[in-house]
Amino acid sequence: MGFALAVASLLSVSDPVALPDGAVARVNDVLIRAPVYERAISGLAGDRRSPLTPADRRHVLDRLIDEELLVQYGLSLQLARSDRRIRGDLVSAVIAAQVASVDGASPSLAEMQAFYRENRGFFRPPERLHVRSLWVRADPIRTQEEAAERARSAALRLRAGEDFEVVSTALGDPEVAPVPDGPLPLAKLREYIGPAALVVAQQLAIGQVSYPIVAGGGVRVLVLVGKTPPVVPPFAEIEDQVRSELIQQSGDEALRTLLANLRSDGRIEVAETLP
Repeated sequence: MGFALAVASLLSVSDPVALPDGAVARVNDVLIRAPVYERAISGLAGDRRSPLTPADRRHVLDRLIDEELLVQYGLSLQLARSDRRIRGDLVSAVIAAQVASVDGASPSLAEMQAFYRENRGFFRPPERLHVRSLWVRADPIRTQEEAAERARSAALRLRAGEDFEVVSTALGDPEVAPVPDGPLPLAKLREYIGPAALVVAQQLAIGQVSYPIVAGGGVRVLVLVGKTPPVVPPFAEIEDQVRSELIQQSGDEALRTLLANLRSDGRIEVAETLP
């Protein structure tokens, strides 16, 4: 009797439900849509010199089916929760998708102008300083006291109006990374001369020579050649930058809204005492 029931169940399988328009396959309850299949076909065709055969097309579909089966299996194993790399990739993909959701909507000219007026400080370029640096090395060439005395002599000669290159050649030493001869943002200038010398450079007037500044391994003398104040460019000159920043901030706002909604709709419980 049991054998007869088993046979009957095999013979009474219901007819498969027809695929909806725009689908090329169904894997369990998930549809593989025609655009996905067509993109895969196009990718393979681009790598082939000869036209694709029906067998090639079926092979592409089989690979998409295998991929979907593996994805479903991975979800059943809760890999998105247990595997840190997959979890991180999933979070990054969701964030990217949410930010990209506003990329297609280009802001209007009025919106960009309003954003520019409200955020002028953001578009203000950093202050730039053009300094010349005379470096006197101490150990192992000379003692720190000898380097300081040499730097004081260099500063006196520069204040007297002597040419910087002449004084630098006579009393200075070559640096591994010399300061470029041109205006630099403060953060970049700091990389060359260090934080203490940068503070001194910011206090100099144009043409002024600094006092000797003790730095790691030697002594430095600065001359301020020029200063570029941070002036906000006109809107017309940075319209593309304004558009990009507005789109970026709109995407960030969309992400914050999504997270706020998810927190509001979700059930979140936090321990009273955290480890």
